[in-house]
Amino acid sequence: MGAPRFKEVRRSYGFDEVAIVPGQVTINPEQADMSLTIGEHRFPIPVLASAMDAVVSPDFAIKMGRLGGLAVLNLEGLWTRYPDAAEKLAEVAETPIEEATTLLQRLYQQPVQDELVAQRVQEIKAGDVPCAVAITPQRAKRLAPVAVEAGADIVVVQSTVTTARHISKSYRGLIFSELVDQIRRPVIVGNCVGYDVALELMENGISGLLVGIGPGAACTSREVVGIGVPQVTATMDCAAAREEYLHRTGRYVSVITDGGIRTGGDFCKSMVAGADGVMLGTPFAQSVEAPGRGYNWGMATPDPALPRGTRIRVGTRGSLEEVLFGPSSRTDGTMNLTGALRACMGMVGAFNVRELQQTDLVYAPDIKMEGKAFQLAGSL
Repeated sequence: MGAPRFKEVRRSYGFDEVAIVPGQVTINPEQADMSLTIGEHRFPIPVLASAMDAVVSPDFAIKMGRLGGLAVLNLEGLWTRYPDAAEKLAEVAETPIEEATTLLQRLYQQPVQDELVAQRVQEIKAGDVPCAVAITPQRAKRLAPVAVEAGADIVVVQSTVTTARHISKSYRGLIFSELVDQIRRPVIVGNCVGYDVALELMENGISGLLVGIGPGAACTSREVVGIGVPQVTATMDCAAAREEYLHRTGRYVSVITDGGIRTGGDFCKSMVAGADGVMLGTPFAQSVEAPGRGYNWGMATPDPALPRGTRIRVGTRGSLEEVLFGPSSRTDGTMNLTGALRACMGMVGAFNVRELQQTDLVYAPDIKMEGKAFQLAGSL
């Protein structure tokens, strides 16, 4: 009889530890189809804007929709608590760093108003673009019907860690399959990092899955509670669940890597790891159109007892269109993100995202530094 065993630590990989292997055939990048499908909705670019108050306003959502992506409005944020949300955002931007979290905690104590939920959805729909809204599981049963009745097209149910089986003191908590049947709209659920949980969530009838716990620039969950899995491994595990579910049922659930993506290279690695799209926060908070005025903060920052985010100064780099499509004069990969993806698809010979997902990744922790002595010396 062998000695008892406890556990082993599994190796996992983040963006800076892997590289994409070029293909045996290359194609013209203009031939690549990078579109994303969620339910019956097709988006020309596979990019979602994160449901953060400093990123998505109704006006930002309209602009994003007209550019071919999808912006998600936080239905539990300042936009649904205050008619004058823009003034509150200005107050946050003007507050000294040592007082910022306290201010956010106070501002988010104001109750969410159903009439403002409906109003914000209607404002986005007036722009003739799809409307996506985000709700925490605790408020989903109350706010999702309000948003859908006002015209919301896609509902995102999002928390730091989401599972299909949540044990609480309530007699009957949120059951995703029932929510899907009730609202009859595509439901995206997040956040998740594991195969088994991803598969069980898909079995509840959802249309999309958000992958990522704690990698965002404004999120401190990994520091506060120590939970998370690096994004490449997390995406690969959830994509494996998607393939198993597709094999069983014939139904495709889109996997969306959410958080930690700073550059076009990170974007491309997410897709090669198995994502169908990505959700971005801070890169969009740096756009001229973002309502945060050069700041961003995590969605869990205002928690009254255990803040798991922080307000960060991100600055303003350019327009939303430049972030997505260029042109860019920056050499660090932070602008023209879709141009980077299209170029990558050309280099690996992928005509569409499904083909891109078949591309090989290699473990390459030193690849960003290989031959870069002059860059490291600041001689760019």
